[in-house]
Amino acid sequence: MSELHLEVICERISHEYKIQLDVGKPEVIYVETIRKQAEAEGKYIRETGGRGQYAHVKLRLEPREPGSGYQFVDEITEGAVSPEFVEPVNSGIQEAMKGGVLAGHEMVDLRAVLYDGAYHVADSNEMTFKIAASIAFKEAARKASPVIMEPVMSVDVVTPEDFVSSIMGDLSLRRGRIEGMEHRAGLQLITAIAPLAEMLGYATHMRSITEGRAECSMHFAHYQATPRTGESGAEEAGVTANRPKGPTAGSGFAAAKLDAESE
Repeated sequence: MSELHLEVICERISHEYKIQLDVGKPEVIYVETIRKQAEAEGKYIRETGGRGQYAHVKLRLEPREPGSGYQFVDEITEGAVSPEFVEPVNSGIQEAMKGGVLAGHEMVDLRAVLYDGAYHVADSNEMTFKIAASIAFKEAARKASPVIMEPVMSVDVVTPEDFVSSIMGDLSLRRGRIEGMEHRAGLQLITAIAPLAEMLGYATHMRSITEGRAECSMHFAHYQATPRTGESGAEEAGVTANRPKGPTAGSGFAAAKLDAESE
């Protein structure tokens, strides 16, 4: 429910159950996406003493609506790429999406269109097309105006009138945007939108500046571009991106939800 509750629970686990804990800051999940259409091709050619390796893939990337996830479209005509290699192309793209192109964050909300390519009957296989697709995807993504997206929280603060200015000033310092205010029986309900990276530890700080008389709740609202396009929002915010636990390529995006009085 708060940082104090977590500290008490950690102490109990450590002393009562003798379990060693690795405790650190919460990790924020950043993602990457694209903002415009772009095309690129990827070739994988290797000559060995015996059998060679060959694959040629041409891709077009297109941005999709936030939350719509990943989509793969096969527009191959006249057998430019054998049907057996289409799915490996899709797999190669999804694997490349996991590493992003800016700061290693998962890429989301885009459409990948396979519109051309080439193969050799003897030298092509599934692995060569996965590699060629990965090369084409990363090249196209770099051309498609990529951006890092950060999770944004909807924040509700109920505070006495005396502390309204302090709450609003503190939220502004946290890159928050006030959405509205509502009077409730001598109290004020302040509604705001603020980046999750700036809200870690907010409940404890809010109580300290309001003498423990204010309450807050937060829940995930949406993702938005970080302030400096092309740079790591994780580094700017001073937190570590949770890369291994990011959303899957086909599921759109997700963020940890912080419910009432939680971080």
